Amino acid sequence: MVMTVSKRIRHLRQTLDMSQTEFAKAIYISNGYIAELECEHRRVNDRIIHLISLTFGVSEKWLKYGSGDMFYMTAGEKLNRMISLFSELSPKFQDYIMQQIEQLLKVSVNDQK
Repeated sequence: MVMTVSKRIRHLRQTLDMSQTEFAKAIYISNGYIAELECEHRRVNDRIIHLISLTFGVSEKWLKYGSGDMFYMTAGEKLNRMISLFSELSPKFQDYIMQQIEQLLKVSVNDQK
């Protein structure tokens, strides 16, 4: 059975164990819109694919074509997603994230000794 983009979105949402309402809220659209996408009553556009990709770390290639892995696999893809999310935070939260990363790095270095 060939899975359409709409079916892949439903499959992703179910994999994440999210309701349509939770999933829609996470990407700032209505749950009715998600329902229509999943039922193939609306066409999935590139903006929605990009939002889903950035929000959930999903490969756009997988969403569009069903090829490759569902979630990002390379460090570069993870870094691009992190940069995109980081840029949306206020400076106060960016500082907090930087402190947390520095603490994680210290813990990681100590674990390797």
